Amino acid sequence: VLGPTVTYRSDNMITNHLLLFVVIIIILDSAVPLLTGVSQNDSAGIASSSNSDGKILRRTKRGWMWNTFVIMEEYTGSLDQYVGKLHSDKDRGDGSVKYVLSGEGAGMVFEINATSGDIHAKKRLDREAKAFYTLRAQAVNRFTGQPLEDWSNFTIKVHDINDNEPKFSKETFVATVPEMSDVGTMVIQVTASDADDEDYGNSAKLVYSILQGQPYFSVDPSNGIIRTALPNMIRENREKYQVVIQAKDMAGQMGGLSGTTVVNITLQDVNNSPPRFPHTAYHLSVPESAQVGSPVGRIKANDADVGRNAEMRYTITSGDGHDMFSVVTDGETQEAIITVKKPLDFEGKRLYQLKVDVTNAYLDPRFLHMGPFTDSATVRITVQDVDEPPVFTRNPYIIEVQEDTLAGSSIGMVTARDPDADNHPVRYTIDRYTDLERLFNIDSINGTIYTLQSLDREMSKWHNISIAASEINNAGQITRVPVFIKVLDINDNAPEFAMFYETFVCENVKAGQLIQTISAVDTDEPLVGHKFAFSLHNPNFTLIDNEDNTARILTRRGGFNRREMSLYLLPVVISDNDYPIQSSTSTLTVRVCACDSDGNVRSCSTEALLLSAGLSTGALVAILLCIIILLMIVVLFAALRRQRKKEPLIISKEDVRDNVVSYNDEGGGEEDTQAFDIGTLRNPEVMDTNKLRRDIIPDMLFPFRRVSPIKDNTDVRDFINSRLQENDSDPTAPPYDSLATYAYEGNGSLAESLSSLESAATEGDQEFDYLSHWGPQFKKLADMYIAKDTGRET
Repeated sequence: VLGPTVTYRSDNMITNHLLLFVVIIIILDSAVPLLTGVSQNDSAGIASSSNSDGKILRRTKRGWMWNTFVIMEEYTGSLDQYVGKLHSDKDRGDGSVKYVLSGEGAGMVFEINATSGDIHAKKRLDREAKAFYTLRAQAVNRFTGQPLEDWSNFTIKVHDINDNEPKFSKETFVATVPEMSDVGTMVIQVTASDADDEDYGNSAKLVYSILQGQPYFSVDPSNGIIRTALPNMIRENREKYQVVIQAKDMAGQMGGLSGTTVVNITLQDVNNSPPRFPHTAYHLSVPESAQVGSPVGRIKANDADVGRNAEMRYTITSGDGHDMFSVVTDGETQEAIITVKKPLDFEGKRLYQLKVDVTNAYLDPRFLHMGPFTDSATVRITVQDVDEPPVFTRNPYIIEVQEDTLAGSSIGMVTARDPDADNHPVRYTIDRYTDLERLFNIDSINGTIYTLQSLDREMSKWHNISIAASEINNAGQITRVPVFIKVLDINDNAPEFAMFYETFVCENVKAGQLIQTISAVDTDEPLVGHKFAFSLHNPNFTLIDNEDNTARILTRRGGFNRREMSLYLLPVVISDNDYPIQSSTSTLTVRVCACDSDGNVRSCSTEALLLSAGLSTGALVAILLCIIILLMIVVLFAALRRQRKKEPLIISKEDVRDNVVSYNDEGGGEEDTQAFDIGTLRNPEVMDTNKLRRDIIPDMLFPFRRVSPIKDNTDVRDFINSRLQENDSDPTAPPYDSLATYAYEGNGSLAESLSSLESAATEGDQEFDYLSHWGPQFKKLADMYIAKDTGRET
């Protein structure tokens, strides 16, 4: 039986020869014949047997089978790398056998010599990319193409070499470990990987070592676990460490490949440092005017720890200022803030001493032996003097005063003093914004409060005023205090009805019938409560006092008649029981109404009386219509008379309903004979045309035409022209049409104007005989002037 022949070239290095020798030994040792391929040579049988049928079974010789070829990766020779040789027993060396190769990489990675069966690798192979190839081979007749052997499967395995260095998963690792940890405390585990074959040789067998970080840390060579190597490493001395770890293959032997990584290790803080004050005593100062809760100052203890382990708590344990001051901790800066707990007084006490303790908020029992974790310091606080405002003896003041107190009476006093050692005098004033009605005043020296007006409790029961006290030498130091003035009640108001009563009595009522229950109110407030007494004196009605501040009104008789008396006015006298007794008379109006048999009111109005008198509804409507028509006639007549009496100011071609500018110039009266002629103020156009106004009804169809007044009076004409020119050239005049009227005198009188403005220059020129022709209504006037004229001539 011929096995596969493997031949290696001798042009490699000595190391490769040794490796090939080992491979050959392994191949020869493992070349166990498998029944994957059988030759077709019938004459090659070497044994026979018979079965149950009597047939003879022959076992043929195995001459066509392969298992595995081995090839080195990363081959660097100049020629193609020889893999192996395929051979069939039917190959006589005459060139009639042809070898065919197929499968993974056939023709591209691997090629076969069809005549000799030699297999070569055409490319450099990388085991990490592909570790083995599966191929098939067959021997066929070169000339006929008939297969001489069946297909046979075999594998070409890429043999690994150490060509990959170890690699860590990260270039840099970050880890922490508590300070003061014991030796051997695990910090972190770092691992590397090697792409070489782990199952063959030591190419992927890694060993870890520490290149930097000793003697603080160590690493386990087999698994890469980093541990602490020194005891009691203190963070306050050194917090951060950088450790370099190396991983080397070939089990750490010389010639192996290696890779490194950096591990940054930080020591975690633990509470192993107690707080300490840098000084044993501190001195602070605060003004006496500091408000409660205001800060006095800050002190701080030092703690080498950080974070939660450095949090501190401060307390005041002793000292004479224990009740006057308090201390709190600033959560951000861990400082002690000393604040004012009670009001300070420089004149009372000027120096305080405190003992302040500090301790960690969170203690670690493992390190209590490194304590004590507390410290103390002395704090002295000096109170500084300031100019304080006056202080009232009370706050607030409540004063009671009778409402009948006369104006100018003293009702109370306020007192304030200067708390400073100088004890400056104090001046008092009332804040007038709280006493707008100026009901009170105060003595600026002694603080006595007076009334400026009488008080009325019914108007206001309380008066709240504010009084200010200031130092005379320093008016800026002011203190205000509220003063509540309560006005006490006196019996100065009489009781009256509690409400308006609408009372009625039926015509068919019987004697003793209840028609109304009345009650009273009083704006006063007696100490023992109200007690009212009621009384009534009337022949038709009687009153019964219920002794509970109410009273009943009952009828004395029956048979009331609306036609005889529709209303009854009952004067009820109400009095109180306080001192002095106050009483008043309130009138109760009782209407007489028609009621049914059950006492229900049917009607109390005047219309019902008319109906009962026999007037029908139609008659009442007719009377009402007549009254309305009469009223309309009266209104129309009055309007017509009013229009007849009015004379239009001007008759214009257009209605003027815009602004009217009027100039009123007064003459010298009846005795002023040299005054201007007011008649010239008439509009000559109106006098000439005598047009009628379109907005009123004319008084007569043919009105009397009056002769235009004398036009020779140039004074009034110049006055009118100047005013017209002013209005025409006025830049502030309205953009629409406006009417400027200077004067007007009525017309239509038979006597014309009686004004002296139209009289002649002297009375001697006047003749009054025409007055006797005006009628009887001017007889007295004619007698006066005609008789006067006759006497003058005489």
